[in-house]
Amino acid sequence: MSIPESPRVTIRPMDEYNQKLLKNVHPDNWVNPQPADFYDLVVIGGGTAGLVVAAGAAGLDIGLKVALIEKNLMGGDCLNFGCIPSKCLIRSSRVVGEMRKAKDLGVNISQQFDIDFSTVMERMRRIRASISHHDSVERFKSLGIDVFLGDGKFTNNNTIEVAHKILKFKKAVIATGARAIKPKIRGIEAAGYLTNETVFSLTQKPEKLAIIGGGPIGCELAQTFRRLGCEVILFDRGSQILNKEDREAAEILQKVLIDEGIRLVLNCQLEEVVTVTEGKRLYFSVNSERDSVTVDEILVGAGRCPNVENLNLAAVGVEYDQNLGVKVNDYLQTTNPKIYAAGDVCMNWKFTHAADAAARIVIKNTLFSPFGWGRSKLSSLIMPWVTYTSPEIAHVGMYENDAQKLGIEIETIKIPFRSIDRAIADQEESGFLKIYHQKGSDQILGATIVANHAGEMISEITTAIVNKIGLSKLSSVIHPYPTQAEAIKKAADAYRRSLLTPKTKQLLRFLKKFS
Repeated sequence: MSIPESPRVTIRPMDEYNQKLLKNVHPDNWVNPQPADFYDLVVIGGGTAGLVVAAGAAGLDIGLKVALIEKNLMGGDCLNFGCIPSKCLIRSSRVVGEMRKAKDLGVNISQQFDIDFSTVMERMRRIRASISHHDSVERFKSLGIDVFLGDGKFTNNNTIEVAHKILKFKKAVIATGARAIKPKIRGIEAAGYLTNETVFSLTQKPEKLAIIGGGPIGCELAQTFRRLGCEVILFDRGSQILNKEDREAAEILQKVLIDEGIRLVLNCQLEEVVTVTEGKRLYFSVNSERDSVTVDEILVGAGRCPNVENLNLAAVGVEYDQNLGVKVNDYLQTTNPKIYAAGDVCMNWKFTHAADAAARIVIKNTLFSPFGWGRSKLSSLIMPWVTYTSPEIAHVGMYENDAQKLGIEIETIKIPFRSIDRAIADQEESGFLKIYHQKGSDQILGATIVANHAGEMISEITTAIVNKIGLSKLSSVIHPYPTQAEAIKKAADAYRRSLLTPKTKQLLRFLKKFS
């Protein structure tokens, strides 16, 4: 009788929802198949990049033999520890945000509303489990893919070993993702801390929560847990949160977080964590002044590091860096021409949609670019991203300083949301739209949006950049009134008005005489 060959995986709490999740993405009774004689493509890693490569190649229905290896959970961070669980919690927290401003909108809530933290977390687990079949072992098996659960490592230039089985390949793809960086703070390992892989296992609300890192993940979860009833202290070593984002956008969000009761500790040096009777005492200094705070839990969200260990990459000549990941060229090819990589293990863009886009490049370049003809480039992608706070901050393309570094002269059109009727009606006037276009041209180079639905709005501008649709054409696009997306049309109209030079006006007066 065959027995499972991969180690058992658990997720706390082991309730009916997490059991359903595991049944789909890492079933205890899974028996790895007998390897085929040869695979056209072997993919290591069952996160977004790996799943898209494997499913995309197998789904072409041209007889390709594809194998997929995953040591932990199919679906990777996005399904299990990232996008899906975090957005479930954010959705619950946004209800709280709306209720807290209800009085200003003329709605009086007669009694203090109750936030049931355990029910919020249970809802997240239920939703995560309910959609996990999309990334399940059985689904990918049904696509004709040989799925192997276990640690995969290269043994020579055309073989990978997993669970004592040898897989021979023509091409291979490394898509092993990344994980939270371990903080270098004295005593934190002994005290214990949460990361994105463990915070969604909470069943009881931490009364006091310290969050380390003021990047997108830190800001999203700080606001979420504050709205769900936690006292939150957010630490960052920089002078502002979201230090890679448009400064004005970051300042708006920073004010919102402070107004909502989050304590921001900026320009800080974290020194030590000590376990005390009351919880975990975190010592830090700001401008050489030492202070401390005692919390129930510490959540670390201060960066990611690539999963490159135990792959035996040196044996196949694949260069990598412990901090930066697998070294790839613009075609996502490693230093071994037969081996490619995609996703968080090799890219600066650590987003699910970036991994998806990179995976499509890998499919084309590994399978359908003989002699290197017609290969696609990572640098050709126009990548939008969103920080899912309230308000959201969305960006695509260049920032002003990016253009300056490249010697490109740009002009910025800014539309404050206090000039947008729908934003006024929604009482969301603090946001804005910035569009950066090349000086003397209507070519859009980038954009930043601060709005509650900025993530939905940014796609129109991304589409315009990808398809080289300038501001002049955007001005002719009819936008429903009233919507906050009307800001995009107002920006395009502002560009058109800038074309009304004295000579242009003189020509219009001349034409009017004959009309």
